[in-house]
Amino acid sequence: MLPIFYGILSALTWGAADFCGGLASRKANANQVVVFSELTGLLAILVLAPIFGAQAPPWSDLIWSAAAGALGCTGLVILFKAFSDGQMSTTAPVSALAAAALPLLVGLVLEGLPGLLTIGGFLLALIAIWFIPQDSDERPFTRLADLRLPLLSGIFFGLYFILMDRGTQTTILWPMVASRFGGSLVITLYMLVRRLPLLPGQAAWPLILLNAALDVGGNAFFILAARLGRMDVAAVISSLYPGMTVFLAWLVLKERLGRRQLVGVLAAIGAITLMTLPG
Repeated sequence: MLPIFYGILSALTWGAADFCGGLASRKANANQVVVFSELTGLLAILVLAPIFGAQAPPWSDLIWSAAAGALGCTGLVILFKAFSDGQMSTTAPVSALAAAALPLLVGLVLEGLPGLLTIGGFLLALIAIWFIPQDSDERPFTRLADLRLPLLSGIFFGLYFILMDRGTQTTILWPMVASRFGGSLVITLYMLVRRLPLLPGQAAWPLILLNAALDVGGNAFFILAARLGRMDVAAVISSLYPGMTVFLAWLVLKERLGRRQLVGVLAAIGAITLMTLPG
C-alpha cells in the first residue's frame, strides 16, 4: 500500500506543479520558467541535504541521476516544441503514454509479470493517461508525423524514471541534487545556444517558486514509491499527473471537463483501486 500511496502523492504534486508552471508560462516564456524552476529546486535540495544528514552515495549513483535529470529536461524542451507545433490534445497523452510504457516494459523484463489485478490496473492507467489530458471530444489523431516529437519526449521522460530509480538505490537527496544539476545544465545551455532571454518577469516568480517546490516533491515521492515497490508501478501511477492538472484547471480556472477527460478520471480511479488490492 505504501508504494501506491507515494505514487499517488507523486502524481498529485507533479500535476499541481504543471498547473503552476502553466500559469507561470502565461507571465513568462516557458523555457524561462523551466530554467529557474530547475535552479530553484537545485538550491533548495542543496540546503536540505546537509540539514537532514543525507549520506553520500557512490559516484555511479550521482552519474545515473545526473543523466536522468538531463534526459528529463531534454524531454521537457521537446514537449514544449511539440506543443508549439501541434495539438496539445494529441501531444500530451502520447507523451505521457510513452513515458509510462517504457518503464513498464523494463519492469516486466527485470522484475517479471506482476499479479493479474496489477496488470488490470496497468491497462486502466494507460487508458486514463490517454484520455485525461484531452480537452476536446474530437478525434485526437492528425498525422503520424505529428506523433514523432510527443513520442520522443515521452521516451526521454521514461528514461528519466528508469535512470532515477537506478541512481537512488542507496540514498535520495544527493541523487536529487545531481538530477537537478543535470537538468539545469541542459536547459541553461539550450537557452544560451538559442540566445533566448534567461530572466523571467517579476510577476512569474511566485508561481515559479511554487512550481519548483512541487516538482521537487513529485520527484521525491516517485523515488520513494519506486524504492518501496516496483519501479514500473511507481512510474505508471506517477504518470497519472495530468489528472491533477486538469482538476485544478477545472477548480481554479473554471475550465470545462470533456467526456474523454471524465472517462480518464474514472479509469484512473479504477487503476489505483486494482493496484491496491492483493494479488
